[in-house]
Amino acid sequence: MKLAIDPEKCQRDGICVAECPVRVLELKPEDTVPTATPEADELCIRCGHCVAVCPTGALTHENLSPLVCPPVRKELALGPEQVEHFLRSRRSIRVYKEAPIDRNTLLKVIDVARFAPSGHNSQPVRWLVIQKSKEVLQLAGMVIDWMRYVQKENPAMAQTLHMERAISAWEAGMDPICRNAPHIVVAYGDKANMAAQTACVIALTYLELAATAFGLGTCWAGYFNAAATFWPPLQSALALPGNHASYGAMMVGYPKFAYHRLPARKETDISWR
Repeated sequence: MKLAIDPEKCQRDGICVAECPVRVLELKPEDTVPTATPEADELCIRCGHCVAVCPTGALTHENLSPLVCPPVRKELALGPEQVEHFLRSRRSIRVYKEAPIDRNTLLKVIDVARFAPSGHNSQPVRWLVIQKSKEVLQLAGMVIDWMRYVQKENPAMAQTLHMERAISAWEAGMDPICRNAPHIVVAYGDKANMAAQTACVIALTYLELAATAFGLGTCWAGYFNAAATFWPPLQSALALPGNHASYGAMMVGYPKFAYHRLPARKETDISWR
């Protein structure tokens, strides 16, 4: 791991050393600036903490320069009331306008979601966007096929998941799977990466929240992802790379209706120790 530290900017405050999550920076009394430990090449996870935390911009990592890391803009920071209102006003959207979302807007939302944290900074999340509403509907039909199979082979499970209601709705001409959303976004990753599943869920959560700022609505597609996990025909249709799996799917579209109230939720259950 190569570090370039400007000795004129470095204040020798040790902040980068304290913040390094894998402890591969050190500042010895005889050193003029922090240095990398012998294990740095092997252990550094390229997270950028050292570059981001330096108050004077003195440190440049071989993979990151202060010049390509935008400064934190304090004037854009959210206050507690804004955060609470934003999170409480977010709704799962199940009724969408027929209007498609242009690719550039979808790209911007996903581009925000890629900054979600991941274990060991492995950044294992990959994305599949089903853009055509006709294909979304076709895939939803495959989910119904899976439900019919489960209803036959495991009726107890089908009953628990209320699959009979979904099947009946589908047969009546409705879409209980993707709710006629114009698009589906799938987050997937390598099965061999133990961090992939959690990273995909976190990234989709980022996407869910970021979408609101773009005037979009989202809803977790639980039935869809379950079928993507267990139903070979849907897996074949998604055509994910070998040894990769879907770890979450989300409907995306423009909300047809606006919400005007913040619904209550049950009281928080906390144990303090």
